[in-house]
Amino acid sequence: MSTNPFDDEDGEFYALINGEGQYSLWPTFAVIPAGWTAVYGPSPRKEALEHIETNWTDMRPRSLVEQMEGSAG
Repeated sequence: MSTNPFDDEDGEFYALINGEGQYSLWPTFAVIPAGWTAVYGPSPRKEALEHIETNWTDMRPRSLVEQMEGSAG
C-alpha cells in the first residue's frame, strides 16, 4: 500500500504560490516545480496549511480577478 506524501502529518512542507496567486502545499523532499515559489516553510504540515488558509482568501486565479475588475469598470 502506498501513502500520499501530502497527507504525512509528520512531514515537513512548504506553502508555495504561483504567478496566478494560487497556493499549494508541497513536501520539502520534492523539487519545487517551475513557476512556483516557496513563501512559507519548511514547517510542519499543519502550520503550512494554516498559512495557506490564512492567505489564500480568493480562490480565483489573478488573471480572472483582473479580467472581472476590468469588465466591471
